[in-house]
Amino acid sequence: MSSNDAWPAPAKLNLMLRIVGRRADGYHELQTVFQFLDYQDRLFFTPRTDHQILIKTPLEGVAPDQDLTHRAARLLQMKTQCRRGIEIRLEKRIPMGGGLGGGSSDAATTLFALNRIWHTGLTQEQLVELGSELGADVPIFLHGHAAWAEGIGEQLTDIELPEPWHLILTPDCHVSTAQIFGSADLTRNSPRITIRDFLQGERSNDCLPVVRQLHPEVTAALDWLERHAPAQMTGTGACVFAAFSNESAARSVLRQLPSGLQGFVAKGSNRSPLLDKLRKD
Repeated sequence: MSSNDAWPAPAKLNLMLRIVGRRADGYHELQTVFQFLDYQDRLFFTPRTDHQILIKTPLEGVAPDQDLTHRAARLLQMKTQCRRGIEIRLEKRIPMGGGLGGGSSDAATTLFALNRIWHTGLTQEQLVELGSELGADVPIFLHGHAAWAEGIGEQLTDIELPEPWHLILTPDCHVSTAQIFGSADLTRNSPRITIRDFLQGERSNDCLPVVRQLHPEVTAALDWLERHAPAQMTGTGACVFAAFSNESAARSVLRQLPSGLQGFVAKGSNRSPLLDKLRKD
């Protein structure tokens, strides 16, 4: 394995998101369904002879101590008392603040890659536990399979889903997850549902009404997409998506996008390409 090897960090969709309670520590109890997309960031890792962690491609407006990739590397270093360093280069494709999990996915890939490169010897289960310290979405990317999730997103049950083509629209706004979860208007007591309910069509997102209030760009994108197929919002937004039976149908709608609205087509995937990378190396 050389420093030229690319490590994938796939995007995800929340196919449903319910907020069923709030814990004493302030975290929200969720029910959600995660599925990956064949659309990804790529990370490159170059070992250092000292113990420094250097991000060669810093994200605009993100301080190093807030960068999830940097925090993941530092956390692994601290937990395993590793004295090795790393340079990390990121090719960013997944929009930030879009609800596609790009930062969490980058962090998960960093944990997997550095566990291999630094020979720190943690199991996948230990990495999942470590990832939960970084954020609620990190465990699903370490888990690596489409899942029904509960708790704060860390209680994962594998689920086999259709893998349709999706058209994902990326409204020109950044939705703050903290702002959405802090809103007084957010529903926090949705009744729990079952996996069977979801499979029979329950696909609501409790964050959507608040995002609609705060971000007209999301409302406009969702309303436009609804004219072509049943549309949903992923996570706390801003991205919205619709499923199509084949790639050509999704791309046909993409070509009709009005000026000022952007998007891309990607296929749903029940298995993360990160697992294939680990198995191959």
